[in-house]
Amino acid sequence: MTLQQFLLILWARRRLVFFTFLATVLTATLVSLLLPEEYSASTAVVVDVKSPDPIAGVVLPGLMAPGYMATQVDIINSDRVAMRVVKNLKLDENPNIREQWQEATEGKGQLTPWLVDLLQKKLDVKPSRESNVITIGYAGANPGFAATMANAFAQAYIDVNLELRLEPARQSAQWFDSQMQQYRERLDKAQAALSEQQQKSGIVATDERLDYETQKLNELSTQLTVAQAQSTDSSSKRKSGQADTLPEVMQSGLVNQLKSEVAIREARLKELAGNYGQNHPQYLRASAELAELKAKLGAEIGRISSSIGTAGTISKQKESELVASVNAQKLKILELKKQRDEISLLVREVESAQRAFDAVSQRTTQTRLESQSIQTNLSILNPATEPIKPAKPKVLLNILVSIFLGTLLGVGAALMLELMQRRVRSADDIAQCIELPVLAVIELETAGNWLQFWQRLPGRLPRILPFRPRTV
Repeated sequence: MTLQQFLLILWARRRLVFFTFLATVLTATLVSLLLPEEYSASTAVVVDVKSPDPIAGVVLPGLMAPGYMATQVDIINSDRVAMRVVKNLKLDENPNIREQWQEATEGKGQLTPWLVDLLQKKLDVKPSRESNVITIGYAGANPGFAATMANAFAQAYIDVNLELRLEPARQSAQWFDSQMQQYRERLDKAQAALSEQQQKSGIVATDERLDYETQKLNELSTQLTVAQAQSTDSSSKRKSGQADTLPEVMQSGLVNQLKSEVAIREARLKELAGNYGQNHPQYLRASAELAELKAKLGAEIGRISSSIGTAGTISKQKESELVASVNAQKLKILELKKQRDEISLLVREVESAQRAFDAVSQRTTQTRLESQSIQTNLSILNPATEPIKPAKPKVLLNILVSIFLGTLLGVGAALMLELMQRRVRSADDIAQCIELPVLAVIELETAGNWLQFWQRLPGRLPRILPFRPRTV
């Protein structure tokens, strides 16, 4: 369709276009004037997603999620927030509202869900695209009511948001309380077992270097070594067979003195034997004294030898006693080490239970504080105020829209009617319909001329044209 054809169609259908346009504009204007006035109030809520949590001390990762703002919008639009508004404003106790509910539902169902659906229809929540501000708007016939509802929804949103944060914290606090009781019982049992084992074994310190029993074993081992050396020395001395060459004999002062006297008496006896002979009384007396000294010397050497044997016997007995004592001390130390291992195991169990209890206690304290917190990351930026002018209906805007829509509907109606009842309005229409070039255009000025022209047309032309030709 060319522009000329389009304009010809509009000119031919100008009445239809005009009346359609006029009806649309008048209808829109009348409806806009008859619609009741509606006031809209809005409040702005700021969502803080960058400040750290006052208890945890860190920025919660969920606040930085891309869908966090969309989640907040869904929370505002939820039934829970609307029910909180009903509860805060006590709308379910208003007799007028209850009467409206009776008329609307005939007493079927419950009042609160009906109110929730009614309130949500007038609620408008718009998040900001480049900031963390959410605008909560409410529309109503009364400006004061609209402002009150907008502020009520903002406050209900803050309250519900705080509840959504506190409910998991309260559940966690209860769970951690039960866990802390279990870990406290575990710690008490571990400490009781450790104390009982310490009292049973008498071990307090766990360092083996400070253990008296280990020192005692070292002393017994040293004594055993000395006793074994003494026993070996005595045995070798007894087996030598020469008592006068023993170190104890040779080191004895009495033996050395007796040996000197024996040597002196022997020399005097030889002298007396040379001077007086062996039968002289002096010689006999000197010989008797010499025999007596030799007897004393032999007795002293024998006593020393006997003492060495006695010392060896004592050393042998002492060695046996020390071996038994060392073996007993070793068994005692092994038992002590076993007890210390048990105590060390109990100490580690106590330390592990203490660490677990401290961790659970710290987490319990944190969750308990979180469950009792009244702080939230939401704050009202601009509270809603009573609007002065109504937001709806917008008469001028509706008229402008109706002008555009009326024009569009008029043109569309003309084109639709033209398609349903096609007319020849130019030579181009004939050329398009019969698919033959137009050789000439005849101007018909009277109806008689038009009838003569129509009768002269070939018989096949009416069958080709699916419409009745009109004057060109």
